[in-house]
Amino acid sequence: MTANLSIQSDWDQVLRKAEGEAWISCKIAGKPSIYGSLKCQGISADGNPELTSSDEFVVHEITKKCITVSCPGQNISGKFLSPYTSFSRVHLKNVTCLDISSGGALGVSTSTDQSMKIWQTSNGEIRRVLEGHVHDVYCCKFFPSGKVVLSGGIDARVKIWSVDDGSCPVTLKGHKGGIFDLAIVDRGRNIVTCSRDGTARLWDCGQAASIAIVNTSCVPINAIALGAVDNTVNLGSPNEAPSDREIGTEGKLLILAREDKMLEGVSLHSRDSVFIFEGSDALNCCTFISSVDILAGAQDGNIFHLDVRNPKKPVDIICRTGSPVLSLVPFKDAYIASHGDGSCFIAQSFDQVLQLTGPDCEPVYQVAAWEKFVYTCCRDGIIRKYQLPDL
Repeated sequence: MTANLSIQSDWDQVLRKAEGEAWISCKIAGKPSIYGSLKCQGISADGNPELTSSDEFVVHEITKKCITVSCPGQNISGKFLSPYTSFSRVHLKNVTCLDISSGGALGVSTSTDQSMKIWQTSNGEIRRVLEGHVHDVYCCKFFPSGKVVLSGGIDARVKIWSVDDGSCPVTLKGHKGGIFDLAIVDRGRNIVTCSRDGTARLWDCGQAASIAIVNTSCVPINAIALGAVDNTVNLGSPNEAPSDREIGTEGKLLILAREDKMLEGVSLHSRDSVFIFEGSDALNCCTFISSVDILAGAQDGNIFHLDVRNPKKPVDIICRTGSPVLSLVPFKDAYIASHGDGSCFIAQSFDQVLQLTGPDCEPVYQVAAWEKFVYTCCRDGIIRKYQLPDL
């Protein structure tokens, strides 16, 4: 694990109070952690706190929502961003999944209160309650149009919803276990789902029918990612002519993050297994960050960076915390990762550049980004919205 700075989750509120004090720490692999504090000595003319720090730490910059601190003795610095706003009334319990529409105006989220809701990203006002799944809904995603939502739940059903009126015109049946993740092929004529039953299925939305089971393993699949890959990657050819209901699967690689530590790449068009990589623990999430680069996050905190042209050996293994990696999403030139200990990092060029604060050691289950805004959902029941500075 690399060295990592952490700060009190509500630092932005505490350090605006007279004599307010917040803790900060530096954790170094194989060494004792260094603990210190920041203290408010007053508010400057520009409205920002005037801070003093314990000897081990130096405050370099502070604004209303952002603070940069270093630990010179360990040659490490960290930049922390607090939420722009938070929505605590969308759900009553843990918020387990969320997505943002292509235009950025709407969010959709699921919760252990067994609800799925569409809400306005500007103020958290609920627009639609989507009712129809039995028990918990595990995953949700907007179609590229922003007018349709896709969801999957513990009931082994995949549902397609209208954003306009909240109706569910299509239910897809075929899986024998809970639906863990979803992927949309191009504009959405076809979709891919993965399940606790160990299968990944390709579906025809128009006919509400399963076209094919894409993989051959029977190990639970925790997450999937779908991307168009570099043409130097051999994706094979179908043994039989594909169905005319199969649209846009050519040149696509499906990544399966499996419970047995394996990361598998499968050609969506030919159904051939392209590669299998063994991680260090159960794999919880995965994403494409380019046409050749993929990431997979493990239960032990490792993030594996692989090149699909040579996936046998990782390009890099990143571990900022020993806590489970719960979500990975592409962002600009790199990615955002959230963890089970509440930490959430925005990386660029594979260096940590920003840590999102707010959750107090509560798991951040999912992250979604739209332009300069990042949204997170957490076990504490809060959806947080961050406005990013120029990185």
